[in-house]
Amino acid sequence: MDTNFVDIHEVFNEEDGVQRVTEKAERRKPNKFREAPKRHNRSLSRQVSLETGFAVLGRESKSKDERKVTLTRNGRSFGGFTAANRVGGEPRKGDFSIFRTKSTLGKQNSLLPIRKECDADFHRSDGHGHGHGGHDESEHRSDYEDILLPKDEIWPFLLRFPIGCFGICLGLSSQAILWRALATSPATKFLHVTPIINLVLWCLAFAVLISITFTYVLKCVFYFEAVRREYFHPVRVNFFFAPWIVCMFLAIGAPSMVAPERLHPAIWCVFMGPIFFLELKIYGQWLSGGKRRLCKVANPSTHLSVVGNFVGSILASKVGWLEPAKFLWAIGISHYLVVFVTLYQRLPTSEALPKELHPVYSMFIAAPSAASIAWEAIYGEFDATSRNCYFIALFLYISLVVRINFFRGFRFSVAWWSYTFPMTTASLATIKYAEQVPCAQSKALALILSFMSSTMVSVLFVSTLLHAFVWRTLFPNDLAIAITKTRQTKEKKPFKKAYDIRRWTKQSPLSIVSAIKKHTSAYKELDGEKEADR
Repeated sequence: MDTNFVDIHEVFNEEDGVQRVTEKAERRKPNKFREAPKRHNRSLSRQVSLETGFAVLGRESKSKDERKVTLTRNGRSFGGFTAANRVGGEPRKGDFSIFRTKSTLGKQNSLLPIRKECDADFHRSDGHGHGHGGHDESEHRSDYEDILLPKDEIWPFLLRFPIGCFGICLGLSSQAILWRALATSPATKFLHVTPIINLVLWCLAFAVLISITFTYVLKCVFYFEAVRREYFHPVRVNFFFAPWIVCMFLAIGAPSMVAPERLHPAIWCVFMGPIFFLELKIYGQWLSGGKRRLCKVANPSTHLSVVGNFVGSILASKVGWLEPAKFLWAIGISHYLVVFVTLYQRLPTSEALPKELHPVYSMFIAAPSAASIAWEAIYGEFDATSRNCYFIALFLYISLVVRINFFRGFRFSVAWWSYTFPMTTASLATIKYAEQVPCAQSKALALILSFMSSTMVSVLFVSTLLHAFVWRTLFPNDLAIAITKTRQTKEKKPFKKAYDIRRWTKQSPLSIVSAIKKHTSAYKELDGEKEADR
């Protein structure tokens, strides 16, 4: 049971002036319950919720059933799981107006304080994701997490529908390309795979893409605040590339009876355009720094923003535009190296993904595999560059497979579809390698990886249908979009005045050097005195 402290002063009917003076004096005294909570030592605690994102560092450890609640002066509480949407001490069930696209001020006037806190949390950056100069993460150590929506009731379906559902489309559309390669590649010609499988998978992927896109468009229309929060999420922002990558997959793996062999370049422009503009936005944030700098937001799902370049170069070579294909490949490989190094050299104090998001670690395989396939599509040969990228992907594949315990111990979710797309891309690269190096070992490796990929997609597809339509557990309450940070104390960060900075800049270099020499000589004198005393 949560304990909330509220100042209640007794009203005196006496007319004694001394009593009033004493009462005012007592009110001026600092109350121990009104004092701002002291900073706690930095400790590692995890916000374990499905696709919540990064683990929370420096937060106060709490039990599962207890939550700290801070009361404002008007007596309303917006903190904690059970105190969400509470006005005047009475809970308001089913009120999700703060996430609706068109919500008037009159409908949510009682929720206005929490809306301001929510907006302050996302607008501390300059609207483009860049942090203001002088802001540091130490400024937010006195923050605590607040849940805006009730946890003890089921939210509307659109609020529970995440952008990560496009990972299902990635798995199915990449399977369509895989089975087309199995049916047409000389290395797997002995299997006699029928092109009908490619047609069925392509139609299934197209139907799933249409349904998921329609559902997410409805979410954009009715709950745009939730979409905006997903865009600012360090993991989910990368899945905004997924719809356009799926469209390019469908164009690349289209059956011959559906699309011609040479596609029109307008298709490439339509599908690659949104990816390019998203890259300008996100890569610019990585470059300029701020709160969304790469070392702060990098995670395995970041590879999705890089894979789009390689898939776009494959489609560009398919439509006959080789120079744009080379351009995209160069952009992709340069940023892949940066992301790869950043993820490998992360410090132990960096934020870590919760266990529910461990499947996205398989994204390490996707980028080098797609890079090898793209290079072969551009130059028509699986040469040394393609092989180097493929061998990197193969080593990462093996290094992840042997860590079985790393991918166990968490319940099924949409995040499991992150396994499928990288495994399928590695299988496609292995088929290309078997074409260039035709031997029993390469063909056997291609068959094994293809079988593992198809089996994984089949199991996940059946599991998804069961969890979605039979057990109805596929879409739990999406706590990741309902978490906000609330200031516990009003702290003003000290800053240097402008005239102090100008006065410092006007100092001559000689005066700065002389000041340094004075400090050095003073230190030497102190050292000499200490030695003489000894």
